[in-house]
Amino acid sequence: MNSTDEGKLIPIGYIRSPYKEKFAIPRQPGLVTSAISELHLVHPFNDPNAVRGLEQFSHLWVIFEFHQNKQQEWSPLIRPPRLGGNTKIGVFASRSSFRPNNIGMSAVKLKSICTKNSQIIIEIYGGDFVDGTPILDIKPYVPYSDSIPDAAASYAIKPDNLNVEVEFTQESLETLNIVAADIPNIQSTITQVLIQDPRPGYRRHSEELKTYGMTLYNYNIQFKFISANLVQVLAISKIENPEF
Repeated sequence: MNSTDEGKLIPIGYIRSPYKEKFAIPRQPGLVTSAISELHLVHPFNDPNAVRGLEQFSHLWVIFEFHQNKQQEWSPLIRPPRLGGNTKIGVFASRSSFRPNNIGMSAVKLKSICTKNSQIIIEIYGGDFVDGTPILDIKPYVPYSDSIPDAAASYAIKPDNLNVEVEFTQESLETLNIVAADIPNIQSTITQVLIQDPRPGYRRHSEELKTYGMTLYNYNIQFKFISANLVQVLAISKIENPEF
């Protein structure tokens, strides 16, 4: 079967990502630049000819499916975390993952294209995909036409400036020293994710010292916001039987 059969879209590949769950995924691509994801092409698209010349582009558009949202219905109004989680706007005025068609699009930086055991792997920086995300298409990013410096962007004109400092406990640093042998960028990835404050928007101004957990690279990261501007990584533990 191909993508033209019965008008169906089928994946050309799947993402292997450090984000094993939706919680803590960056709300936009390019915010966590140290995170590396892999795009694995599948047959019949796993063909060297299909990516010939792609390495000459620095950035890519990746079109994908919000596959974990298939069972949830879309709504014409949504509450963007950027606006605190209380203000409603139209779904088409947002990048919400709950849409009439569960399709997303992200601009990412190309790291490399390699072949391992006949598998074509496209490595990218700055993705915002949960592990296992189906990829529908890849297109090269073309600066002269895709970049519009004077574009208006309403409430999303610039990234949130949260001024968050990340502090690691001695226990978590000891674990990082071991993990870094296999995942050199794990500390910077944790830091960049937490600087974005992955908590729900309505909790950002809460004084509750709640301990949260997120999963990155098959590790559970426990953290707590000591104040609005200080988050502490409490512990890091390996997940022995990861889902992916």
